[in-house]
Amino acid sequence: MKKLTPLEVSHQPHKSRQQRELLTGLRAKFKLWLSTETAEGVFGDGKWRLLEAIEAKGSLSAASKYLHISYRKAWGDLKKAEKYLGTALLEKQRGGSLGGRSALTDKGKKWVRAYAKFRGDIENAVEKAYQKHIKGLAE
Repeated sequence: MKKLTPLEVSHQPHKSRQQRELLTGLRAKFKLWLSTETAEGVFGDGKWRLLEAIEAKGSLSAASKYLHISYRKAWGDLKKAEKYLGTALLEKQRGGSLGGRSALTDKGKKWVRAYAKFRGDIENAVEKAYQKHIKGLAE
């Protein structure tokens, strides 16, 4: 192994303890959505979480409150997804004395399950690429 001169040693990259602590837990994150040639964001993480929340909470209103988004935004997002996917995702029952309720259609449930698997595959690919290309830089 070559012995380094003092000048070479002073120019060697090193990380201070503070830098190492800042890099602890560094990980890859991403946002994912599906688009068409004419429409951006037809379906993605937000609409997927919205459908999951509707299924868990029983109504669009309760789901939008749970996700801290307006009812109007939630409604618009669903209408956009249904339009471009060409299928109903939600069955709605209006008001009444007990209030309305919403349930996912069979197609809506299939979209939730398929997107979850798709996203999981993407997460695995991103993690593999991070391990291959980036992780060593952070050590």
